[in-house]
Amino acid sequence: MTQATFVERRSEAWETLDALLVRAAKRGVRRLAPEEIEAIGRLYRAATSDLAYATGRGYDARVLEYLNRLVARAHAYVYGAAATTGWERVAHFYTHTFPAEFRRSFALFALCTALTIVTAIVAYVAIRTRPGDAYALLPQQLIPSVIKKSLHDSNFAFDPTQSPLMSSEIITNNVRVAIMAFAGCVTLGIFTVSIIAQNGLMLGGVGALFTNAGFGPDFWVTVAPHGVIELTAIQIAGAAGLLISLGIIAPGRMRRRDAIRTSAARAGVLIAGVASMLVIAGTIEGFYSPLRLPAAPRVAVGVITGILLVLYFAFAGRERRITTTHDP
Repeated sequence: MTQATFVERRSEAWETLDALLVRAAKRGVRRLAPEEIEAIGRLYRAATSDLAYATGRGYDARVLEYLNRLVARAHAYVYGAAATTGWERVAHFYTHTFPAEFRRSFALFALCTALTIVTAIVAYVAIRTRPGDAYALLPQQLIPSVIKKSLHDSNFAFDPTQSPLMSSEIITNNVRVAIMAFAGCVTLGIFTVSIIAQNGLMLGGVGALFTNAGFGPDFWVTVAPHGVIELTAIQIAGAAGLLISLGIIAPGRMRRRDAIRTSAARAGVLIAGVASMLVIAGTIEGFYSPLRLPAAPRVAVGVITGILLVLYFAFAGRERRITTTHDP
């Protein structure tokens, strides 16, 4: 089908959707008639199908831009219409918006995760083989404190009364790392990749130092309860930074400023979710991880959080597939 025929056949539906969105913006969703709300949902799904069709056929950038904007405007009403209060909007974000955006950005998350794993393995093997390499791979001030701490207490326990302060400090540090990874977008992703790589080197290197000191198992079971959430959050933050970088470097058929705006909106969703994840990880790390508990319950918490994360990101917010009857 030619572009002209496609636009001629579908433009009426697009204009109807546009008019409904204008009314919703002026009057509010709750003042629309039930059939109008239903029409927005139906026309939105048709528009997303049209956008996919037009993109696959390589139609003119102006058509794609128009459909992108139309779909983006409708999305807020289709998936936010039921959220009439602040708490409902928050719930909708965590049950639909955040996990859906994670799946959409999974390739960048996988890239950051792979980089972390590779650098962690490199640092671990290098320092296990040649302990002196720690001074080349890790911050100088960290090495003596790690060794001293490992020899002092294999369970890394501290005074329970200090848990709130420790938790606050951990959350602040983790948020700082995530923000740095995200802010790396201003360097076209170079700084983001650097932060992710450094985090991997730290993980593998510190693990090797504790192992060399004879406390390897204690280190890993202490990291286990909070580590899955914390590391996942940092990789998502890195993906958010790379997402904006791609909008700058490779805008595709969109104008660069539109690509940046779209990528920034998507990255904002990821970062909002990351902040919540780091609060949870910091709380676990401050209150639970350092307790003098056997290895089994500490590892169990890590395994459970890992399973819950997989289920959450894989299934939360998935919409039922709806077969459209129109043929573009």
